[in-house]
Amino acid sequence: MKLITAIIKPFKLDEVREALGELGVAGVTVTEVKGFGRQKGHTELYRGAEYVVDFLPKVKLEIALDDTLVDGAVEAITAAAKTGKIGDGKIFITPLEEVTRIRTGETGVEAI
Repeated sequence: MKLITAIIKPFKLDEVREALGELGVAGVTVTEVKGFGRQKGHTELYRGAEYVVDFLPKVKLEIALDDTLVDGAVEAITAAAKTGKIGDGKIFITPLEEVTRIRTGETGVEAI
């Protein structure tokens, strides 16, 4: 089992969710986050004053998957979230030792 953590632009969330749904991904946890990478933020004007936005709004997706679905999920996220511009995001894949469904006590892949 693997845990996919993807950081994407907020307006791409629906497209990514639909792409994962077509693969049969049963669940996704979504968190609104802020951060920056190579973009380093940007400046904006508000009521005539210029100010720097250091942390840009992003969306973090966490998806627990069986190993057989990981490559397809990464391809789906990449295709759906890509704009071709800086700040499209990142995908991190980490091993997932164990999963337990609280309601039934199921463990492993059955709990996903």
